[in-house]
Amino acid sequence: MSKKINFIHPRNQITTIIDRIYKRGMTTTSGGNISVIDDNGDIWVTPSAIDKGSLRASDIICVKKDGTIEGKHKPSSEFPFHKAIYEARPDIKSVIHAHPPALVSFSIVRQIPNTNIISQAKHICGPIGYAKYRLPGSNDLGTVIADEFNKGYKAVIMENHGVVLGGSDLTDAYERFETLEFCCRTILYGSQIGTPKYLTDAQIDEFEAQVSAVRTEKKKNKYPSDEVEKRLEICNIVKRSCEQGLMISSYGTVSMRWKNDDFLITPTDVNRWDLQIEDIVQIKKGKREQGKTPSRATYLHEEIYKNNPNVNSIIMTQSPYLMAFAVTGEYLDVRTIPESWIFLQDINAVKFGTHFKDNIDKKITENCNTALIIENDSVIITGDKLLQTFDYLEVAEFSAKSIVLGNSLGDMVPINDDQVEELREKFLS
Repeated sequence: MSKKINFIHPRNQITTIIDRIYKRGMTTTSGGNISVIDDNGDIWVTPSAIDKGSLRASDIICVKKDGTIEGKHKPSSEFPFHKAIYEARPDIKSVIHAHPPALVSFSIVRQIPNTNIISQAKHICGPIGYAKYRLPGSNDLGTVIADEFNKGYKAVIMENHGVVLGGSDLTDAYERFETLEFCCRTILYGSQIGTPKYLTDAQIDEFEAQVSAVRTEKKKNKYPSDEVEKRLEICNIVKRSCEQGLMISSYGTVSMRWKNDDFLITPTDVNRWDLQIEDIVQIKKGKREQGKTPSRATYLHEEIYKNNPNVNSIIMTQSPYLMAFAVTGEYLDVRTIPESWIFLQDINAVKFGTHFKDNIDKKITENCNTALIIENDSVIITGDKLLQTFDYLEVAEFSAKSIVLGNSLGDMVPINDDQVEELREKFLS
């Protein structure tokens, strides 16, 4: 994934990520802590008892290699286990600890989430460790956590506490954190409407083995202004999707038709939060822009554009409530409110693997509906203008959320057939 954040000072790296975590509701004002160890062996860490919602770079503490402390606050009370992790694992350069609700749910029932729930998580999260409860802030806690990291784990569930994750840098650690929390949310939401189903290791290996299948590179050095505008639009929608929890660091593809069947698409292995216009890849006559690797799903987008001239933008993502249906196989009936049905109508689902290049289901590429679910992988939303497509995604996610939450109240009563016909005559005829 993208390493752009690592070109800035550790203080700013930490405030950027803690702000992201707080705004996404994955920590509280007082909860959680982040650290980065630099090349000198100095550890930069969030302070103790300072508002995570308004943390500034000047609030970040530096604990020097010799133990002296620089900064206007005390370092986090959990600093001992950060230090213990770095001593145990020289390859770990950043640590995130927080109490995101879904992960805490697993920690208090003392279970380890199965990351085979979605396609990319096993590869990103790796095996998950489990640290027995110890007093917060104690050296004992540092010992049990370091013991787990010594076993090779980069993600550890803390019994009745939360989670701690390490990474080769802060971007890597955050991606692991966000992906693991997303797995937990998907399992929890899916359990409210059905029984979550998991991918086999072989299916995940098949997913990882995919390549973008776009042919020879083409030179591309300059972008005309109208192309720059489209690239910027893609970046803005990706960022907006991340901010609203409709996309995570490790998964999400957005494309826009450029000219005829040529199009612009997001790259692979670039963190979605950090996407820049120069990262976007132009696909022209089946050839990719020089020096860039487009999304694994490029061939899928290419086939959709070829077969559907009215489709000019595509969003392929994982959003938590839609994924509850993707992992359970339960039917998503969007006849919840008029707007949902008008925009989305029937949402089909296809099996995992039928979106791979040599096994494409025609439901995906030919006469595709506005929204389609790929089991344990993603939802595909198509439309004309990109903002319209994003709107469809929001409507689909809101509809799925209403059904998941409403399930605890009783069975959903959808709009009936007569009411649907009225909508069809008024809005679609």
